Amino acid sequence: MDLFNSALGKNITFVHPAYFIISGLSGLPNIKYYYVFLFFVYIISVLGNTIVMAVIYLDHNLRAPKYIAVFNLAFVDLFGNSALVPKVLDIFLFNHRNIPYNDCLTFLFFCYTCLSMQSFNLVALSYDRLIAIIFPLHYQVKVTHRFMLSLIASFWIFVIIAVLIAVGLITRLSICKSVVINSYFCDHGQIYRLSCNDHFPNYALSCFYPVLIFWLPLAFILVSYLYIGYTLAKVATVQEGLKAFKTCIGHLSLVAIYFIPLLITFTLMANIHPNARIINLSLTSVFPPMLNPIIYVLQTQEIKESVKKLLRIRGKSRIAVKKLITM
Repeated sequence: MDLFNSALGKNITFVHPAYFIISGLSGLPNIKYYYVFLFFVYIISVLGNTIVMAVIYLDHNLRAPKYIAVFNLAFVDLFGNSALVPKVLDIFLFNHRNIPYNDCLTFLFFCYTCLSMQSFNLVALSYDRLIAIIFPLHYQVKVTHRFMLSLIASFWIFVIIAVLIAVGLITRLSICKSVVINSYFCDHGQIYRLSCNDHFPNYALSCFYPVLIFWLPLAFILVSYLYIGYTLAKVATVQEGLKAFKTCIGHLSLVAIYFIPLLITFTLMANIHPNARIINLSLTSVFPPMLNPIIYVLQTQEIKESVKKLLRIRGKSRIAVKKLITM
């Protein structure tokens, strides 16, 4: 970030506090039980996403380009919850609310990167469904392993650069109003409001970033499914249309779980209590990574069959080991 600040002028000095204080939820009785609940959500998320990643890696039948995006989504969910929940538990459950300045910016970087990649990963899966249903004869040519890997890699690069810009803009702020962040993590919007110098670039980014990371991906997904529905209504019978659309149920469930809570939270943000806002945002952050693997295992026939096959193989290997022991 030194290069970022040097571009603004060598003689500019910014006041950076030694640490921030994460306020979190205040005045609520028995709030520790909520953090214990988050811990169990985190454990389920880790197990579920690890299973999905392992199944895709071990089963050679799951080598379609779509499963590159599914694997990446499981990785992002696992990585994102691991970046967020353990730190949140350390801050609030063990009352370590003071977080060093650089650690806070690192915390912000990983949380925003993973949250953003979840959105773009749903775009990749939406594109896969669009081509598979609208152009089934060209699917093997248009959606290749190389294409999907390139698409996912470009999303990663784009998101990392965007979040690094947000972090870089924070480093040019002089924090002098307070060091208390009224959130459950190092939130960009809460941090720049603590500054006493010009924070218009941060404000502009906070307005532009949701459009780039949230609204544009959602618009692409909605337009994709409107086009899918329109095309199926024209060229397919009701039974064929339902059969084709059934392949989208898993993805649509992921889209609903990710976007609907954010839509509700952003719509009601100005009219709800700060504690309610923090609870809504924290649940929005941890619940999709927990539910995504469950939905994909239950709704995707290939993954379901693969899990059953791996469990049968494991069961047979246990029986074989027992027989060897008893011989």
